[in-house]
Amino acid sequence: MIAPAAGLLASSATIALGMVIVAMVLLFWRVLVGPTLSDRVIAADLFATMALGLICIYVIRTGEPAFLDAGLVLTLVAFLGSVVFARYLERGRE
Repeated sequence: MIAPAAGLLASSATIALGMVIVAMVLLFWRVLVGPTLSDRVIAADLFATMALGLICIYVIRTGEPAFLDAGLVLTLVAFLGSVVFARYLERGRE
């Protein structure tokens, strides 16, 4: 088990947590309103990246590394989704 954050690291993690949550709210808005499908997919991919950041900040704050596995799976699924969407766009142009 990793030791939980204390002092300056804990307060920095709290500030980072707030910033990531604000970014996720804005990205969610872009997913819902995005003018094109490409904008929505890119926003969803970045949303998954921000979720990974949220998980990492949680691990720093609590010292519980078990959630890093979930973050790794989330990142791999988001990457595969981006690759599938790129293939879809490429085939649509033929």
